Amino acid sequence: MIDAVVFDLDGVLIESEEIWDAIRETYVRERGGRYDGEIQRAMMGMSSHEWSRYLHETAGLDESPETISAEIVQRMLASYRERLPLVDGAVEAVRRLATCFPLAVASSSNRPLIDAVLEVSGLAGCFKTTVSSEEVARGKPAPDVYLEAARRLGLAPERCAAIEDSHSGIRSARSAGLRVVAIPNPSYPPDANALAQADVVIRSLGELTPELVASG
Repeated sequence: MIDAVVFDLDGVLIESEEIWDAIRETYVRERGGRYDGEIQRAMMGMSSHEWSRYLHETAGLDESPETISAEIVQRMLASYRERLPLVDGAVEAVRRLATCFPLAVASSSNRPLIDAVLEVSGLAGCFKTTVSSEEVARGKPAPDVYLEAARRLGLAPERCAAIEDSHSGIRSARSAGLRVVAIPNPSYPPDANALAQADVVIRSLGELTPELVASG
C-alpha cells in the first residue's frame, strides 16, 4: 500500500536541467575549464558537495568547491526569479496528488533552490517535507535522499512512491525501496537499464493520478 508520494524536482516539476547545464558550462568556460558531455552526464544527480568538488577536480577550476557551488546557486536563483520553468501540468499534478497523499520532495538541488521553486510556484503548502541531497551523506544514485524523505514522512520506504525522470534518480528511489513512477526526461533520457527498474513509465504529468500511484 502506498501512503505518500515523493517528487523529484529537476526534470519532473521544473525544466531545469538545461538551465543547470548552461550555467555550469558558462561558469566553467569563463574560468578556462573543460566542460563537455561526459562532465555534464557525470554530474546528474550529484549533490552540490559532489558536483562542485567534481568541477574543481575534473574540469580544472582553481576555485574551491564551496566558491563554485555558491556562485552557481546564485546564478540559478536569479534565473528562477526571472522565470520559473515549470513543467506543463506540474501545479495540477501536485495539487491532484496532495488531495490523497502527504507529499515530499527529494532533490539534488540545493536547499535555497528547492525553497525558491516551491515559493514562486505557490506549491510550498502542498508538501509535508522536502529534502536536499546536500543534507544527506550521498547524492543520487545512492538511496540516501529518498530514505531521508521517507524517514521525515514517518513511513517505511516501501510505503512511498517516487516520481522520477533520470537514470540516477530512478536508481536512487529503487535502491531505497520506493515504488518508482518514471517520466523520462526528453532532453536527458534515462538509459534502458535504469528505466527497466521503474514500476510504471508514463509520458507526462498529465497521466499522473492517485490511482496510478497507488496501483501495483
